[in-house]
Amino acid sequence: MKKDIILAGVGGQGILSIAAVIGEAALKEGFNIKQAEVHGMSQRGGDVQSNLRISSNPIASDLIPKGCADIIISLEPMEALRYLPWLSKEGWIVTNTTPFVNIPNYPQIESIMEELRKIKNTILVDVDTIARDVGNPRGANIVLLGACSHLLGMELQKFEEGIRRIFSDKGEEVVEANLKAFRAGQAASL
Repeated sequence: MKKDIILAGVGGQGILSIAAVIGEAALKEGFNIKQAEVHGMSQRGGDVQSNLRISSNPIASDLIPKGCADIIISLEPMEALRYLPWLSKEGWIVTNTTPFVNIPNYPQIESIMEELRKIKNTILVDVDTIARDVGNPRGANIVLLGACSHLLGMELQKFEEGIRRIFSDKGEEVVEANLKAFRAGQAASL
């Protein structure tokens, strides 16, 4: 098994939490993982990106070469477009449809969606609305994780165990809210 994943978004959206849960699931499955993160101006709403490589074989580098990403998981639609050069020909994009407008010349969302729909393997999900609907507006990142979980090649139970481990220090109520968000994301992408 090998998965090269690019996680993309804007500071504060929870990209690194997604990476942590996927990493926990991969370790529970017995896979090797390597991760590289770029935070940029994350505290000021800037680009946040993470390369996450998972494999049953040893991994030499933590960076994904252009044209080799199996999946781009993005909490922001324009950020999904930014990393298209890294996507493999058969790769998947799973992205939120709600823009995070953090620059004055942000493109029209219709033009971004038009470009994303040109890609054969694309899952577009309004994770912000789903997160609000399940009573966890801060859980949009975990909804997105649920929406792409079937593409990651690991048991769903391992993701739920990862959510429990990553969020356990915040209390059982937060854990349960995130499990609910994860399951809602799964349901939205099937």
